[in-house]
Amino acid sequence: MIAPGEWLGLLGGGQLGRMFCHAAQSLGYRVVVLDPASEGPAASVADAHVLAGYDDATGLNKLAQRCRAVTTEFENVPARSLDSLSAHCRVTPGARAVEIVQDRIAEKAFVLGQGVPVAPHAPVRSREDLARAPDALFPGILKVARLGYDGKGQARVRSREQAIAAFHEFGDVPCVLEAMLDLREELSVVLARGLDGECAVYPVARNDHHEGILAVSTVDGESSPLTRQATDAALAIARGLDYHGVLCVEFFVLGDGSLLVNEIAPRPHNSGHYTINACVTSQFEQQARVMASLPLGSTRLLAPAVMLNILGDAWYPTEGDLQTEPDWRAVLAVPGVSLHLYAKREARRARKMGHVTVTGGTLDQARAAANEVVRILHLPVRA
Repeated sequence: MIAPGEWLGLLGGGQLGRMFCHAAQSLGYRVVVLDPASEGPAASVADAHVLAGYDDATGLNKLAQRCRAVTTEFENVPARSLDSLSAHCRVTPGARAVEIVQDRIAEKAFVLGQGVPVAPHAPVRSREDLARAPDALFPGILKVARLGYDGKGQARVRSREQAIAAFHEFGDVPCVLEAMLDLREELSVVLARGLDGECAVYPVARNDHHEGILAVSTVDGESSPLTRQATDAALAIARGLDYHGVLCVEFFVLGDGSLLVNEIAPRPHNSGHYTINACVTSQFEQQARVMASLPLGSTRLLAPAVMLNILGDAWYPTEGDLQTEPDWRAVLAVPGVSLHLYAKREARRARKMGHVTVTGGTLDQARAAANEVVRILHLPVRA
């Protein structure tokens, strides 16, 4: 066990890192962040900041010398860096697991290997692969295999010609072509897996997106055959990866009720932010508990919850470039609201600036309050 008062390390300086710092510090740990940006949401609250790139040998050595355990806040930290750190300190999640989920081609092959279905797809490494792709994959979505997130690096393509043009626009980098599916809803399962293999699973969230970015997550804690199937699949994936840490598996539910894995996030997830206010133990506290080899906390839902993402668009309620500070006083006057802002200096459209979690005695009550926040902040999707 790593005792409170010792140092934990974090690769990444964004809002996920900020919330991790808060959680780890509440347990008594000190946190050092390695991040190439001179300032950011995590560095501003961490106990120390190593200003270096994620592949900088000197910076990684400084981190390893100070910390007994290191984690990441985003999936695109070079797997080689995690492997290098593992020679000197505990690294969760490990390099192998992160390397698999960094690449959509490898990720889909892995998930299928665990007996869990994914969307019909074809790896695309050349234009010839698109020329040979089955007709059933059109219309489809072409996604870059690496570094895509929040709808970036994706293109809807109705024909082979459009797919080839999109492939060229992406720079002829490896991609995945997925068939366009008849989606009924999207779910996510957030879980924590300890160093001893113990798992703690959070209630399943139902998610709504707007322009490729998560807008609303709704959680009622109710169990059903579908949520149990999603939970079992997520646990199988975590075990197959020999994963240690917090993991999110996103699922598509098709019109016929069948379940497919969309993608895996090897870290705390936007759809798990509700756990800060609505569960006994947040996903970020679990992340620190795994690193320190502490017992996992309870994932019990304390109340039905709705999480709303706040993008920089909330500062631009009308057309044009005139920026207006949102009415936080009105937001905080809504019953059941908890506001989390990420201390980002500049509000830009489509930039994640914060989130609101609304809890209620019933899901209907939480939804009604959440929709009042939607109205105040001019958010694009109702709960």
